Amino acid sequence: MIQHEMRTILHIDINHCYAQIEEMLTPPLRDVPMAVGGDESQRHGIILAKNMKAKPFKIVTGEPIRNALKKCPDLHIVQADMKKYTYYTSKVKEIYHEYSDRVEDFGLDEAWVDVTDSLRIYGSGMQIAQEIQRRVYHEYGLTVSIGVSFNKVFAKLGSDYKKPSGLTEITQENFKTFAWQLPVSYLLMVGHATTKKLHDLHIYTIGDLACASTTLLKQKFGKMGLLIWSYANGMEASEVTLETFTTPPKSIGNSWTTPKDITNANEARIVLERLSNSVACRLREKEFMAKVITLSVRDTNLHRFTHQRKIPVAIDTCSEILQIAMQLLAESYDFVLPIRSIGVHASQLTKTNMYYQLNFFEDTVAKAKNRKIEIVVEDIRKKYGFYSVNSASSLVDRAFSSVDPKGNHTIHPVGFLKGNS
Repeated sequence: MIQHEMRTILHIDINHCYAQIEEMLTPPLRDVPMAVGGDESQRHGIILAKNMKAKPFKIVTGEPIRNALKKCPDLHIVQADMKKYTYYTSKVKEIYHEYSDRVEDFGLDEAWVDVTDSLRIYGSGMQIAQEIQRRVYHEYGLTVSIGVSFNKVFAKLGSDYKKPSGLTEITQENFKTFAWQLPVSYLLMVGHATTKKLHDLHIYTIGDLACASTTLLKQKFGKMGLLIWSYANGMEASEVTLETFTTPPKSIGNSWTTPKDITNANEARIVLERLSNSVACRLREKEFMAKVITLSVRDTNLHRFTHQRKIPVAIDTCSEILQIAMQLLAESYDFVLPIRSIGVHASQLTKTNMYYQLNFFEDTVAKAKNRKIEIVVEDIRKKYGFYSVNSASSLVDRAFSSVDPKGNHTIHPVGFLKGNS
């Protein structure tokens, strides 16, 4: 392996983050099986995190609350409060920033920290990790697990290896004896589906993957096969991004599980208008326009499908996004089963500029006027609140219009449905 610079990277994970924050704020919760979940009255009833007392009951992150209560009838459910979790995780990460300007978030509860340039000041990577663990616990009463390694993949593997409050170092000298014996599913980017396909190839451990034929892996998985092979062999060399660096988004979208089932296109339109407005506003805030619009639908049997359309001219207005979303819905859904949740996403993003490609078959003056109107409405909502301006359709059924999807946009940690919280 070619290594131009010996790096020291930490991956820090706040253990069972949401649940631990609730325990920190309400200590008696540490003594009972407890889980943080969505609002069942709004049909967001899934487990987002659980504490150590709930672990023996095999409660899994992402499963319905009702299922969890069948496993543990005494399970105490705390409704998620994302503003609270965002506040405390940001305070914890302020500690990380004291040791490096290279701190890269991986969801709310995880982050990579490149401390290579800090070793002369604070000591070895393990010493820095121990100090961060002590400080987080002393200042906020929270435990973190930390992996210390020479790249991001093995640093994350180290933090996942031992919880809670684990501290694991994986070096260039020991990664074969340490990591290669572990299940291949422990490796970053190897999810449930990929694990099953690897097992079909008799690849069960990280070492099996490291020694596998690259020709076979490329044939079965394409570029992803070569990527995970390089991970297994310790060849991952991506940088931990600077704190001032923001990765451009690949897509912008929003979805909503409605308080009651959507039974027809008129009801769907009310929800899609809200979601399209959210997507359009966020596109304009980030100065992007989109050339692909995707509709996602999940029915009452929890079956999910998506339908998308590529458009010739990039757009960033609610009216245009809504029109396409309604077309996609009409083409792909017959309402034999009601809709439980629905979403709109914009992708193939391009930067907005002062020049627009004109379409010979549309009224460009009306389009520009409509865009200005949407911007004015958004400015009013920013000043006086989202509900200060409403469309008439929102009054038809308040159950479908009682949300500000932009203001209440829920953020979950990356991979929160994989059961690792």
